[in-house]
Amino acid sequence: MLSVLMPVYNESATVERAIAAVLSADLPLDLELIVVDDGSTDGTRELLRGRQWEPNTRYVEHDRNRGKGAAVRTALAHARGEYAAIFDADLEYEPGDIAPLLRPLVDGLANAAFGYRAFDGYTSHSFLYVMGNRGVTLAANVLFNVYLKDLMTCHKVIRTDVFRSLPLRARGFEIEPEIAARLIQRGERIYEVPVRYKARATEEGKKLTWVDGLRVLGTLVRCRLTPSLR
Repeated sequence: MLSVLMPVYNESATVERAIAAVLSADLPLDLELIVVDDGSTDGTRELLRGRQWEPNTRYVEHDRNRGKGAAVRTALAHARGEYAAIFDADLEYEPGDIAPLLRPLVDGLANAAFGYRAFDGYTSHSFLYVMGNRGVTLAANVLFNVYLKDLMTCHKVIRTDVFRSLPLRARGFEIEPEIAARLIQRGERIYEVPVRYKARATEEGKKLTWVDGLRVLGTLVRCRLTPSLR
């Protein structure tokens, strides 16, 4: 079974469509969807509380906004599947792309697969956004002597037992590089698969800023200086 972990914060415009898209996706395994509302204040919480939840879904709330990393860890604690996938509620990614990410895990080729994005003029948020992503990806490759194409992708599928074994503590978006760094330090080879992507504009709710880039770099350095115990 696959556990899809969906952290949600102020996504009233997209969360119901995101849930429907995940539940209707053509995937090779049975799935459960775990939705964690991270203290939303825009009406998302009320939408989710009033929803009729399907048998293969679960809904969890944080009493306040704790950050994406905290929401992912909460969802992971509730996961019952052999594999766990992170899927954001902003619909920048396609849930159908979870299927090719699952394949290398099911085939025994890897314990973790990341979806990498092909940025172009239609799908990228901005020039600075793309350059920032490439910059932090380069930093990770240098620090950990690997070659990843897209460090900050949110599209990830990981064996649940491996995922839970990682010493994760990041609270915000820096959970993404922390997951990658800790997997690399455990000797896991990350299988990368191309995925579809369409970034939102800032006025549509895009939350990442240059400050998050600094946090990402700080997280990479912290992980490099504090090797993960096996």
